[in-house]
Amino acid sequence: MIHFGRETLDALLRREWLVTNGIGGYALGSLAGARTRRYHSLLTASLQPPTRRTVLVADLDAWVEIDGRRSPLVTHEWAAGVVLPDGYRHLESFHLEGTIPVFVWGLGDVRLVQRIWMAHGQNTTYVTYSYVRSTAHLKLVIKPLCAYRDHHRLTKGGYPVEVTPIPAPWSCGEGVRVTQHPDRNDNEGGTLRIFTNQGTIVPNSEWWWSFHLSEEKRRGLGDQEDLFAAASLTAELDLGGTLALVFTAEKGDPAPWHDALLAEQQRQQALLAGAGLDDAPAWIRQLALSADQFLVTRDMDGKPGKSVLAGYPWFSDWGRDTMIALPGLTLAVGRVEESAEILRTYARCVDQGMLPNRFPDAGSAPEYNTVDATLWYFQAIYAHYQAVGPADPLFQDLYPVLADILRWHIEGTRYNIRMDPADGLLFAGAPGLQLTWMDAKIDDWVVTPRVGKAVEINALWVNALRIAAELAAALGHDQDAAQYAALADRAQESFARRFWYNGGYLYDVVDGPDGDDPTLRPNQIFAVALPFPLLEGERAQAVVDICARELLVSYGLRSLAPDESEYTGHYGGDPLQRDSAYHQGTAWAWLLGPFAIAHFRVYGKARTALSYLEPLADHLADQGLGTLGEIFDGDPPHQPRGAVAQAWSVAEVLRAYRVLEPGLKSGKNQRPESWGDWLRYVYGQ
Repeated sequence: MIHFGRETLDALLRREWLVTNGIGGYALGSLAGARTRRYHSLLTASLQPPTRRTVLVADLDAWVEIDGRRSPLVTHEWAAGVVLPDGYRHLESFHLEGTIPVFVWGLGDVRLVQRIWMAHGQNTTYVTYSYVRSTAHLKLVIKPLCAYRDHHRLTKGGYPVEVTPIPAPWSCGEGVRVTQHPDRNDNEGGTLRIFTNQGTIVPNSEWWWSFHLSEEKRRGLGDQEDLFAAASLTAELDLGGTLALVFTAEKGDPAPWHDALLAEQQRQQALLAGAGLDDAPAWIRQLALSADQFLVTRDMDGKPGKSVLAGYPWFSDWGRDTMIALPGLTLAVGRVEESAEILRTYARCVDQGMLPNRFPDAGSAPEYNTVDATLWYFQAIYAHYQAVGPADPLFQDLYPVLADILRWHIEGTRYNIRMDPADGLLFAGAPGLQLTWMDAKIDDWVVTPRVGKAVEINALWVNALRIAAELAAALGHDQDAAQYAALADRAQESFARRFWYNGGYLYDVVDGPDGDDPTLRPNQIFAVALPFPLLEGERAQAVVDICARELLVSYGLRSLAPDESEYTGHYGGDPLQRDSAYHQGTAWAWLLGPFAIAHFRVYGKARTALSYLEPLADHLADQGLGTLGEIFDGDPPHQPRGAVAQAWSVAEVLRAYRVLEPGLKSGKNQRPESWGDWLRYVYGQ
């Protein structure tokens, strides 16, 4: 589906490919081959899955020699302001095979096909060059450019590196072991093994200085890096032959390249077959493969578990993002077992009635500074409940956790998170804190503090109570069910009375330090989009209409209406400028899913609702290829910004498609009479 022919340097630099290994490791790069980010690499290993992500192989300096004439298959940008060599000129085409990037190099009648993939569950990357056309004498000369650093940092050269020859684990080929000792916080050097299936590989000891990282400069960050050329590989190829390079941080030996490629191709084919999306558009099927890139292993209390990386390249796993993304990344694509694993994993880290906001990338203790992650946990559990039914033993196990969460929220927990006994609504926050998903903070300045009773938090609160009441009744806890239902009724009545603004939409926050806040933001859409809506009829339509009129753009919903005084339509610049714009007009792709569902609920037109998602099909061929990015400029032409691949962007589009799918297939194009029955149909119960 994703395919390009020859392109300009600018077009190749703005598009990026991504492969992952299911434990937090990844490889990422631009189509041009030039590294524009500190995160661009061929092997970023996750040394404590899914954290301690460490860049080991940053790039390849690759050249092809044809009948004695040498040409580059690589592009470097240098701090001196030059692009040299310019191998991008020889890139004839690019396409994705599933999520495997495939580069076709054309030099006269010579054609080389390059593939990059990772072994699932291992910190191992494969790179192959296949000679598929011509009869010329062909030789490849390649130098792996290495580092050993946290993927958020930059390498400054000069530290000692040991490179020693070792035998390849197969019947042919050679290898080297690279042991690096940079100035790091740990006491161990990083060990990397490099293997080739043919040719000769000679240890090297050469620092290359002052690479330029153009995207880092645009982001106002450090933009120079040094890399270590660990070896020099030379291999002659016959027509039909393949040179394979394998980079691994694992102790065990990697599989031969052809077995590893077949295993990954079959794994992706099985994912598609299990997703049940045979009749879906091709771009939706591509998203089903993209969804797999965010699911990772995470041990909790010594027990194996599952989590979700919020985005690539810089996000770790966040509680909020995990719970929002869970239904789309798992249930919408037939991965029910992984859904249950994630729910159980997070149940083990609930503390004072709260889920962690995030797990730091360094592997340190989780942070509990969010009000909504825990409420989204109820949504994720309810989606799983719709998929498998109440008889599943998971709900017996999780119900005490949910009851304890509600007790803490009713009585009060961290950061003034508590139910107000006066109206049953949920209050959260204090000066200097950012607890909702609009969480940008610069030093002591909270850009969007939203202290008080936030609109989406209380929509989620009412839904959490409704979900708990339904689960309690199904499990035979009748007294609990009655209590939660009564609390939900009271909170919903207060919501209807307190949140309606005479401007024709919902307040963003009530009972804040400065009173009620009528700022026009997209958070109100959840009052219509959640399984238990808080608005019906004309008010629900009014919310959908004003979001469509003032906030909707091609690739998301703006985080602030353009007429608001603090609106910022462009996201860019240094960290201060970017964080100032993050939730002040920047458009977010993940919000399109709830918007499409809310539109369908109000108007009952599945095909119209789907049309709001369809522009994202074009975005799959821009920025992060085959996936969906994080954010876009609020102003046209809505350029992509932020992370190149974002879990909740992918997940919410998949989830929304599944919600709309029955209406699309039936051709009736009308609202379901029973939303619960509709959800059970969507999730397969």
